Amino acid sequence: MKNLPKYFRKRLSVIAPAAALVLFCSFQVGVLPDMQLFRIKGSAQGTTYSITYFSPKEKVRKVQIDSIFKRLDESLSIYKPGSLINRFNESENETAIDGHFYEVVRKALEISQKTDGAFDITVYPLVRAWGFGTVEMKDLPDSAQIKALLDCVGSGKLTLTKAKLSKANPCTKIDVNGIAQGYSVDVVANFLEANSILDYLVEVGGEIRVKGRKYPEKEQMAIGIETPSENEFERAGIQKVIVIGDRAVTTSGSYRKFREVATGRISHIIDPHTGFPAQTNIISATVVAKDALTADGYDNALLAMGLKKALTWLANRPDLQAYFIYKKPNGVVSDTATANFYPYIR
Repeated sequence: MKNLPKYFRKRLSVIAPAAALVLFCSFQVGVLPDMQLFRIKGSAQGTTYSITYFSPKEKVRKVQIDSIFKRLDESLSIYKPGSLINRFNESENETAIDGHFYEVVRKALEISQKTDGAFDITVYPLVRAWGFGTVEMKDLPDSAQIKALLDCVGSGKLTLTKAKLSKANPCTKIDVNGIAQGYSVDVVANFLEANSILDYLVEVGGEIRVKGRKYPEKEQMAIGIETPSENEFERAGIQKVIVIGDRAVTTSGSYRKFREVATGRISHIIDPHTGFPAQTNIISATVVAKDALTADGYDNALLAMGLKKALTWLANRPDLQAYFIYKKPNGVVSDTATANFYPYIR
């Protein structure tokens, strides 16, 4: 998939996700004549998407969904030449933006502020330096290079209005990889609701938003959280099954995207404060929130924090529910969750 636009490849698709999220229920067609099952599947944004909805008749088609993803790429993909995000990154100071760009950056800046910079979209120059950008880097950066790049990093260097995004330093560049896939899920879900579809599940690269029920059972849809696996072509089984109601759930993992170097393995999660790969004991962070944009942004921030700090921070955020798979100091893999996540587990 190297030639596909990969800016949303933080997690793989439901075909081969790692600690990702999968629809964990079966559907039957034609039992209730007033509610039919419709499925739309395809490839987009370097991964796959899957839409399941129930309606008396077909209301949304694949060509419409593909058009939505095309428009999102034109705004947010660093792998699409001429996209708005690439125009901004190549600019000296500011770039005119659209509504998609505004909403994603607005939320990213909000999350950065609320997590003391644990999540920061301006970390992109460092991400590239460590070899996780659009061009693979053979040599690792030294301390002098990291120090120089840190001058380009920091959400405070950005100024956002609905019409444009400005930067204080020309070297500041952004990558919305850690949040935009959740936004894509919300855009598609909102499109379904605008077409009077109120029973659906939207999944893009393992990020999910669900509403209503499945028919004919009239039961809420269940979702499986998969056990982490470093083999992208092999499933390791279901870790937990959850039912979240009309909400969204996303997962971020530190184990799948990495580089093997002489000193060991380095993760793609870069600490914006130090400029070096984050040292986190969290293997994967799964977050349930009211929308996928919120969940997707915070799962990255929590992953970077490490387990102790993440649980402390979440104690003051009852609107977010989280589940963690982590590694203990002795190397044993375990799991835990916030108190308000456990009611979702079946």
